[in-house]
Amino acid sequence: MSSGSWRERADRLRLIPLESVLRTFGAQPDRCDPSKWHTADGVLSVKGVKYMDWKRGIGGGGAIDLAMHLHHFGFPEALQWLQHHFPTFQARPSDLSSPNPPFLIPLPHPANLPLIQDYLTGQRRLPIDLLGTFIRSGALYADAKANAVFLLRAPDGQPVGAELRGTTGGSWHGMAPGSRKNDGFFSVPLAPIDSWPIILCESAIDAISCFSLHPGYRCLSTAGARPDPRWLRQLFRPGLNIYCGFDADATGEAMAHSMISLHPSILRLRPRLHDWNDILASST
Repeated sequence: MSSGSWRERADRLRLIPLESVLRTFGAQPDRCDPSKWHTADGVLSVKGVKYMDWKRGIGGGGAIDLAMHLHHFGFPEALQWLQHHFPTFQARPSDLSSPNPPFLIPLPHPANLPLIQDYLTGQRRLPIDLLGTFIRSGALYADAKANAVFLLRAPDGQPVGAELRGTTGGSWHGMAPGSRKNDGFFSVPLAPIDSWPIILCESAIDAISCFSLHPGYRCLSTAGARPDPRWLRQLFRPGLNIYCGFDADATGEAMAHSMISLHPSILRLRPRLHDWNDILASST
């Protein structure tokens, strides 16, 4: 299958209503709250194309993400499952033509900055000097809910999204509304150094952790384990090594396999613990 037809199939399947995916999976709608669905692993909330797994503190968007989440599939397996169960699904013209919601940059709330600094240095063991670089540049700040906000930027430097990490009352993480994960990434260091090899990580915290462990590498967050963000192809250059440093778990392995299948020049770099932050925390 050509890359064009592969993308067209993925774009179509991604628009399958999440409620249909949940019903096919065997989930049951809540009798009192139609936005809640009960699965064997816990309760999920659905709002439009977005879902939130409250037990695991993980959210996402689109039918492919949901199928991967429910079944612990890799990307190709999720496409196959959706194609098998929804072979005749056709997106409505309005779904295909409607624009994505605009990215809304979360407003900074400086009074909460000490909270996120305490969380990132205390619980996550991230170096305070490195965090200070991102805070001074505006790439990292606190919002009104004391979430740590990590800005994603396109290769041209324009903000296109933000990873949000809860720092109080649990380890919630998600994305700011309208974030375009396919268009940008969180980079450590901020300024690209063309000669440095690249390590792809699943989150901004992992990218900072990975850089702390492997200085001399440019560490980028893909904002979730995804095999083929659009910006990835812009990084390829002769002689430049790119490593997939996704987590050492079932999802990370499956998505790394999918990425390398699509881009055979990428090499696997597996964390010796679950993720790069676990390694950093264990060594400090």
